[in-house]
Amino acid sequence: MSARTLAVAIVIGVFVAGIAYLLLPRYRTTVSFVTTTPPPAAPRGEPAPGPAAPETPSAPRAGVPRAARKPAAAAPEVPVVVEPAAPELGTLRIATDVPGASVFIDRQFIGTAPVTAEKVKPGTHQLNVTAEGFDGIARSIDVEPGPRDLTIRFKEVRLNASLAVVHKHRIGSCTGQLVATPQGLRYETSDKDDRFEVPLKDLETFAIDYQDKNLKVKVRKGKQYNFTDPDGNADRLFVFQRDVDKVRQRLAKGDTAAND
Repeated sequence: MSARTLAVAIVIGVFVAGIAYLLLPRYRTTVSFVTTTPPPAAPRGEPAPGPAAPETPSAPRAGVPRAARKPAAAAPEVPVVVEPAAPELGTLRIATDVPGASVFIDRQFIGTAPVTAEKVKPGTHQLNVTAEGFDGIARSIDVEPGPRDLTIRFKEVRLNASLAVVHKHRIGSCTGQLVATPQGLRYETSDKDDRFEVPLKDLETFAIDYQDKNLKVKVRKGKQYNFTDPDGNADRLFVFQRDVDKVRQRLAKGDTAAND
């Protein structure tokens, strides 16, 4: 082959190679060069540092189990105790020994026993209790702040009556005091021969002559006495005799004498 022909062939080859390079970019390969920097050299006489050791969990404290290592508990809160305010009004719980008794305080109807009266102002109040077939009971009661229980006993007999009298003798007279309780009747006087004290059940005669203004008292198996009012007032004799005789009848029916 001649030199001319070889030159033409080389030119044609270069031209074909350029065309292929332009038309086929996907076949081009980029070569990257990575430069690696070596670690610094260790000083003379010291070993080169090795890879860092992985962290390991710290060992538990000696003598303390792992489960016991808990955060310290907060101190418990102390509850604040609020003292209740002292009551300013009174509460009365009223019962009776007779069912259905009517209860009044200061003339105001409260209800039938047993009943509770609330918000009663402290101080003195009038209590009235009534029951069918019994005498009404009236009491003055002192109310204080707070609750109080009261029991009214209709079947319990009370009596505390006294009367200034003149005892008429066959010759002359003496003055003194008749005193009556459920336990008995007594005559208090300076004349020791006329003094007496006797249970109510032992009164054989206990009657009043209103016209004659005379109260006749006869002790069973004993003396007879004639009493008059120092002022000649027959009404006082009548009231005293009525109250005492009523108690005598109740005791005879089986009611109980009060000890107060």
